[in-house]
Amino acid sequence: MLGHGNSGKTSLAEAMLYTAGNIDRLGKTQDGNTVMDFDPEEIKRKFSVSMAVAACEWSASKFNIIDTPGYFDFVGDVQEGIAAADAAIIVLSGKSGLTVGAEKAWQYAEEKGIPKMIFINKVDDERVNYYAVLDQLREKYGKKIAPFQVPIRDGHYITGFVNVVEQEARKFDGNRTITAAMPEGMEDEIAPIREMINEAVAESSEELMERYFAGESFTLAETYAALREGVASGDIVPVLCGSASRKLGISSLMNAIYAYFPTAADAKGVPAKKKGGADVTLMPSVDDPFTAFVFKTIADPYVGKLSYFKVISGTMTPDTTMYNLNSDTTEKVGKLFVLQGKKQIEVSKLNAGDIGAVTKLANTNTCDTLSSQINPIMIDGIDFVKPNMSLAVVPKAKGDEEKISAGLSKLMEEDKTFRVENNSETHQQLIMGLGDQHLDVIISKLKNKFGVEVTLTEPKVAYRETIKKKVKVEGKHKKQSGGHGQYGHVWIEFEPCESESLVFEEKVFGGAVPKNYFPAVEKGLQECMQKGVLAGYPVVNLKATLLDGSYHPVDSSEMAFKMAASIAYKAGLEQANPVLLEPIGHLNVYVPENYTGDIIGDINKRRGQMLGMTPQDNGLILVEAEVPMAEMHVYATDLRSMTQGRGSFDFEFERYQEAPKNVTDKVIADSKK
Repeated sequence: MLGHGNSGKTSLAEAMLYTAGNIDRLGKTQDGNTVMDFDPEEIKRKFSVSMAVAACEWSASKFNIIDTPGYFDFVGDVQEGIAAADAAIIVLSGKSGLTVGAEKAWQYAEEKGIPKMIFINKVDDERVNYYAVLDQLREKYGKKIAPFQVPIRDGHYITGFVNVVEQEARKFDGNRTITAAMPEGMEDEIAPIREMINEAVAESSEELMERYFAGESFTLAETYAALREGVASGDIVPVLCGSASRKLGISSLMNAIYAYFPTAADAKGVPAKKKGGADVTLMPSVDDPFTAFVFKTIADPYVGKLSYFKVISGTMTPDTTMYNLNSDTTEKVGKLFVLQGKKQIEVSKLNAGDIGAVTKLANTNTCDTLSSQINPIMIDGIDFVKPNMSLAVVPKAKGDEEKISAGLSKLMEEDKTFRVENNSETHQQLIMGLGDQHLDVIISKLKNKFGVEVTLTEPKVAYRETIKKKVKVEGKHKKQSGGHGQYGHVWIEFEPCESESLVFEEKVFGGAVPKNYFPAVEKGLQECMQKGVLAGYPVVNLKATLLDGSYHPVDSSEMAFKMAASIAYKAGLEQANPVLLEPIGHLNVYVPENYTGDIIGDINKRRGQMLGMTPQDNGLILVEAEVPMAEMHVYATDLRSMTQGRGSFDFEFERYQEAPKNVTDKVIADSKK
C-alpha cells in the first residue's frame, strides 16, 4: 500500500482484513484501533509512522498486505516495504486527486519494477470528481491508465460502479456492494474504456490481434489472461474505486488483486551473490535451497529484537541454524511467526514468497541475508535515503547520557534513515533524520521505550579563526620565586598560510634559543591554536617562525618556553587582523522547473552563491549553490514546504571562507555570553 498521507491506506488495509474475515470489527485510524497502526506514536498522532504487515486469505490465496507511511519523513519504512513487495496498490483520495505522495509512490514502484494498481478512495464523498482524477492520471501517465470501473452516479453521489471487464453493474447497499442492473445511458461512457481493454487484449498475441480486426469478441478467460500479462509488464495500470471507511468496493479490489497481480511463484528472480562473489539469480521455488532477506527490524526493550523477513527461495522451518554472510555468523532461529500488525502468530513453516518474523537474532540486521549453511548467499541491501536534518540532543536530567546513547543506538537499528553522531569539536551529540516530524517521533520513542527525556536545539556551527596579515611579536615569561625561577623569551613571526595545521619554522642564529626548546615552542603554539582570540574557535592557516629570543642557564625550561610562546601567540594574533571563518557547503537541489525561482530566491536569503542549473533525465532541474552551513539546519523542512514535497537535496561540506561582519559580531557576542 503506497500513497500520500491521509489517502486512506491503513483504512483500506483494515477494510480488506475485515472483508476477508480476519477481523470481526472495523477499526478506525482516528480511534487508534486499527490492526496496522499499533505503535503508540501512531495511535497518538493518528497517522502511520512505520511499516506494518498483515495477512488474509481470499479466493484460496494468501495476501500479505504491507501498509506503508504516507508522510515523507518516514520514507525509510516505505523503502523497506517495497523491498518485500511483489506488487503495489497506489491509494489516492478522490477528494485530493493525484498528489505528490502518489507521484512518488508510482516512482518507487517503477524503480522496483513491480506491477501497479490504483485505488481511488473516498468516492462516497459528494465532492469527489472521479473523472477529474482519471484525467489527472491520464495526463501524467498516458494510455497505460486503465479504469476497470466506471462510477454510477445519482446526482452528486457515486452509488456504485460498472465493472467494465465483466460488463456488470455493482451498487453500494449500505456497507456492502451488490450486483445490479446495468444503468441506462452509460453505454457512451463505457464504450471507449471497453475498447481500450479490447485493444490491450489484442496486443497480447498475433492470433488475438487477427480476431480483433475480424471483429470477433474475446472470452472472459482470454481477457483476464491478457490483462494479467499487461499488468505484470507494467503496460496496464488498472484503476478501481471505492470507500475504505464504508467498505465499498473492497471485495472488487481483492478480486482484482487475485485476478491481475502475479503470485509469489510468478515473481521475477532476485539477483544475489554467492560467497566468493559469483553472481546468481534466486527463483521463488520451494525446491531450491533456503534464502531469506531481512527487510525490517523492530527494537523492543522488553521483547528484544524482532526481524521481519521475506523468504526468497526454499522453505524456512523453526529451530534451524542459518548462515548470515553479511556478518559471517550463524544464527539459531527459534520460533517462526507470521504478522497480524503487532500480533505474532506461530507457524510451522514459511514457503518462498511468504513474509514472516523471528525474534532475538544477535548478529542480523536490516538488509542482511539468511541462507542455508551449505549455500551462503548475499542479496543487495536497500539504498536508504540519507538523513538531511540535524539537531543537537540535550539531556533533561544529569546522568542520563549513557541511557540516551543506548536508546538512540537501538532506534538506529530499526530506522536506517536515522543517524547519531558525537561531534568532538562542539561537544554535542547530534541526531540526524529526514525532517522535524521524524526527529520528533525519535525523541518521543526514546522517552516511551527507554525512559529518558531530551530536548533538541540547533547544532553549534564549527567555525574557525585565522589571520590576514604578517606580524612580529615578543613573548617573555619571567617568574622568580624561592629556588629556581622560570624564564622563557621568544620573538615569533606569525603570517597566513594555506595549511590547516600549524606550519612551524625556526630561524634562530647563534643559539639565542637552544635547539632543545624548539619543540616546546611548537607544542605551546599547537595547544594555543585550539582557541582563537576572537570567539575561541580553532585557528587554521597559521605559519609561525621562531626568529630570536633568550634563555637563562638555570631558570629556563620547556614549560617556560611554552608559556612564552603562548604569550606571543595571543599578542600576535590580536595584531594580525584576526577573522572568523564559517563552513560553506555545496548544495544540490532537485526540483521541477516551476519551483526554481522560489529555490533561487531562498538560496539568496540564506547568503548562498548560485553555481548554476542543469536539466536532469527525470524531468527535474538540478540547482547548484554554495551556502553557509549555519543557514541550513532546517532546510529539509523548508524545501518540503516550498515544493509541496517534490524537491530533494543533498548538502556536503565544501570549504571555509571569511564570515561577513554581522555574522562575526554575533558569534563573538554569543561566545562572550
